[in-house]
Amino acid sequence: MAMNLHGRHFLTLLDFSSAEIRYLLDLSEKLKADKRAGIRAKNLEGMSIALIFEKPSTRTRCAFVTACVDEGAHPEYLEGKDLRLGVKESTADVARVLGRMFDGIEFRGFAHETAEDLAKWAGVPVWNGLTDRYHPTQVLADFLTVRENFGANLRGFPFTYVGDGRNNVANSLMIGAAKTGMDFRIGAPASLHPEEALVDRCRKIAADTGGKITITDSVQSAVKGSLAIYTDVWASMGEEDKIPERIAALKAYRVTAEMMAMTGEAETIFLHCLPCFHDTSTEVGRKFPDICEATDEVFEGLQSRVFDQAENRLHTIKAVMVATLGR
Repeated sequence: MAMNLHGRHFLTLLDFSSAEIRYLLDLSEKLKADKRAGIRAKNLEGMSIALIFEKPSTRTRCAFVTACVDEGAHPEYLEGKDLRLGVKESTADVARVLGRMFDGIEFRGFAHETAEDLAKWAGVPVWNGLTDRYHPTQVLADFLTVRENFGANLRGFPFTYVGDGRNNVANSLMIGAAKTGMDFRIGAPASLHPEEALVDRCRKIAADTGGKITITDSVQSAVKGSLAIYTDVWASMGEEDKIPERIAALKAYRVTAEMMAMTGEAETIFLHCLPCFHDTSTEVGRKFPDICEATDEVFEGLQSRVFDQAENRLHTIKAVMVATLGR
């Protein structure tokens, strides 16, 4: 069923109804099928898109650029140092300038308030590519991956996140799960549980959608019966000084073959938003061998769907832009 999302910002899934999220996922499936069939609808023909990156990213940048080109738009990449929002020029002033030159703005950065200010002043749709609180485009890709493996109906789907339970990915997964009626669990040490206010809000949403939100420090309780186990890096960009303490706090939450087996479900898949520390092939991995949030056995195993997720960033980001800008 088509929905009119034209002109809407995409800052957090809290702003979208269950039906609107399903629509974006349906549109993502269609655009993915079209691309594989060689169909380019050029829904953004003649448009220009500003891509603001205070934080660098492989997948987010490539997904937005390719999505723009596939649909006929011109992407303009702007690093944080190009704009220096709030340093020599206010975010409001930059937003009003860019809004007169571009048809839409993507922002990937630090403070979520910056994305909100851009949306307030730009006069064109603003899309959140990641902030300190939310990562909604990632979650659409995650849920598209789940649908491809288990079907479109996500209500009651048992989904587990383990690790740092109060980061932007965990927050957005919990919101998206509540909106779609999932049986969602976070397994994390008490010190890294999500904010109670957000948990309470998500539980109220879940009460209306038939979902369930469980927050626990027990790995066994979190993963039992789950069909998807998801984790993220233990120290996000800018938190490298916290790596030793995070290893100490989270080593029991490392995704291993044993943890996957604890679900009791042969079909359980492994998900990760990437990049993932799973071996010592990186500088950080060699410096901190215990930083691995998932074992190489799981990451490279038959249950892993991490590269499907990575590809799906393209199709879901394209759907967000087409839905909010397309003619």
